Amino acid sequence: MTHHILLTFVAFVVSALCGFMMIPQIMNFCKSKNLYDIPNGRKVHKTAVPRLGGISFMPSMLLAFFLAVSVMDQITGTNQVTVSTWTCCFFISLLLIYGVGIIDDLIGLDAKTKFVVQIIAASLLPASGLFINNLYGFLGIHEIPFWLGAPLTVFMIVFIDNAINLIDGIDGLAGGLSFLALSGFLYCFINEGMFTYSILISGLMGVVLAYLYFNIWGDSSKNRKIFMGDSGSLTLGFILGFLFVKYAMYNPCVMPYHKDGLMISLTMLTVPMFDVVRVVIMRLRHRRPLFEADKNHIHHKLMRAGFSQHQALVCILILAVSFTLINTLLTIICNMGMTYTILIDIVIFFVFNYMVNKAIVQNNGLAFVVTEK
Repeated sequence: MTHHILLTFVAFVVSALCGFMMIPQIMNFCKSKNLYDIPNGRKVHKTAVPRLGGISFMPSMLLAFFLAVSVMDQITGTNQVTVSTWTCCFFISLLLIYGVGIIDDLIGLDAKTKFVVQIIAASLLPASGLFINNLYGFLGIHEIPFWLGAPLTVFMIVFIDNAINLIDGIDGLAGGLSFLALSGFLYCFINEGMFTYSILISGLMGVVLAYLYFNIWGDSSKNRKIFMGDSGSLTLGFILGFLFVKYAMYNPCVMPYHKDGLMISLTMLTVPMFDVVRVVIMRLRHRRPLFEADKNHIHHKLMRAGFSQHQALVCILILAVSFTLINTLLTIICNMGMTYTILIDIVIFFVFNYMVNKAIVQNNGLAFVVTEK
């Protein structure tokens, strides 16, 4: 087990080094081709910034993954990666998402086109046998059949993918929340002895860390600041959706039954998922188009309340960590059921938003921005 953990660390380092080498080259390429994210009334940044940072994610992750797995094969004398149907479907799906993200960053795609591709990509996973097959007592439901689990799986993957994509509104937020979620999944998969997945996760974490360095602390005046773009946020969201389903799916051949398997997966992504639900509800309430971008996400609200970008980032990351600690206390230590735990999470998120709304009003702002010119 020690050498498996060491190889997980090696994958992280290799991926981070790839990121630190690739991202400056991407920024230089963007400068030469004038590929920038231009500020407008909806966006927070005030200067033109390159938007192709996410292109580095998949190559760095896969290079680190296959290098570490090859070393593992030599050490153990076994083949750690079997070319199964779901493995092929996962990589085909990932390539679809990665590709549509790059196209959107380069020439632009409408939201409905991206949505259709997301559904197609997500549908390949249950078609290969990977789907949510147990709700672990949520609303009194336990095992569910394929005909119900398959569409639920597609919905959750597309939902998570869009949640990460939509919350990518200020420096470090989508990357930071994804890094925290990946850290949680890394611990879970190592704890289950599923080291192939652990290496894949750490391979992604390394390049995300490199990206965060340039995204948060980079100097745009020196062409050393970059955004991940849809190629990054969609890729991160899809992989997190895949990990969500993989850990939540009960398969006795892979890992033993855990009554908190689904709850743990949800906990990793509580903040972006809850924020999307809140924004959708507000758009429906105010009769706004669901696919229309606005400035009503949690980070926008915190900034209207008087927070700076970095203060809003820290506040949201603390909220995400708090949900992890609270849910761990409720489910593992207090043995609370999933239904009640989620209800408590909803109350906490509601109270948090209520306090932010009060701060916005005190700051002479509007809790909900109906129109953006």
